[in-house]
Amino acid sequence: MTINHVRSPKLLALARGQLCVVCHADDGTIVAAHSNLLEHGKGMGIKAHDCMSAWLCARCHTEYDQGKSMTKEEKREFILSAICKTIIKLWQDEYIRLK
Repeated sequence: MTINHVRSPKLLALARGQLCVVCHADDGTIVAAHSNLLEHGKGMGIKAHDCMSAWLCARCHTEYDQGKSMTKEEKREFILSAICKTIIKLWQDEYIRLK
């Protein structure tokens, strides 16, 4: 399956002012952190699809991308859980709606 790398600055900007979906930090560092999973479109020099991102604070984002405390499988579970929590928050805040 080929993933079209759709970029959505509006979607990414929604992270500003949110709480971290993992540790609930409210420190002004929350960004839309992209998945590093190949099946989400990640490649050499290519970020995953913008909808495959999670609202993470700088600490959680750094630990996910560069940290050594989690195994590869733990990082996989970490980002999948964080993406799900972000999608739920997008629904709750009605950024995602059915027509």
